[in-house]
Amino acid sequence: MMAGFELLTDIASSSTFGVALTVSMFLLAQRLHHRYPSPLTHPLLISSLGIILFLEGLEIDYSRYNQGGQLVSFFLGPVTVALALPLYRRTEAIRGSLVVIVTSVGAGAVTAMMVAAAVVKVLGGGPRLVLSMIPKSVTTPIAVEISQIIGGEGALTGVFVVFTGILGAMFGPELLRACGVCNEKAIGLALGTASHGIGTGRAFQEGENIGAFSGLAMGLAGLITALLAPLAVVVLRWF
Repeated sequence: MMAGFELLTDIASSSTFGVALTVSMFLLAQRLHHRYPSPLTHPLLISSLGIILFLEGLEIDYSRYNQGGQLVSFFLGPVTVALALPLYRRTEAIRGSLVVIVTSVGAGAVTAMMVAAAVVKVLGGGPRLVLSMIPKSVTTPIAVEISQIIGGEGALTGVFVVFTGILGAMFGPELLRACGVCNEKAIGLALGTASHGIGTGRAFQEGENIGAFSGLAMGLAGLITALLAPLAVVVLRWF
C-alpha cells in the first residue's frame, strides 16, 4: 500500500500529471454530456468537479497539479489570438454597428459590476467581498488584476470568474432564446459580456457568427470594466 502511495506521489509530481488529468477528465465529461445532454452535465462543470474530487480524495496538493496545468493555461493565449480570424471575416458588419456594439457591451459591463456588488451588499457581504465580485464577468487575467487594484482578493475573484463563466455556458443561450432573443449578434454579445471566455467557447458551439461577436464582446467588456471599475468603487462608497 505504501509503495502504491509513493508511486502515486511521484506521478503527481510529474509536470505532465496536470495535463493528463485535465484532458482525461474533460474527455470523460464530454462523453457523459453526449450521452446525457443537459446543462447540468456541461463538460466544464463535470470536469471541474471531477478534478476537485480527484485531488481532494487522493490528498494531492493543487500546486503539484498546477505544474502541468500551467501548460494548459499557456494555450489560452494562442486560442484568444485566434479569435481575431472570425472577427476579421466580419469587419464590415462590425464597422456598421460599432456604436451599437460598444453601447450595448458597455451597458452590460456596467450592469454586471453594479448588480454583482449590490447582491453581495444586500446579502451582508463585507467590503472586500464586494470588491472581489465587481470584475467577475471578465476574463480571469484581467479580472484578477482589476480586483487587486481596487482592493479585492484576486484568488477569490478568480473563483467567481470561473463560476460565472460556467453558468453562462450552461444556461446562457437557452435563457436568451427563452426571453425571445434570437438575433445571433445579440446572443454573441450577451454571452461574451456576461461570461467571458468560457461563454465564448459555448458561443462557438452555437455557431461561428455567435462566437465571433462573443469574442469581440469579451475583449470590449474587459477593457470597459478595467476603465470603469475604480469609478464603480467610488459610487459604491456613497451607499
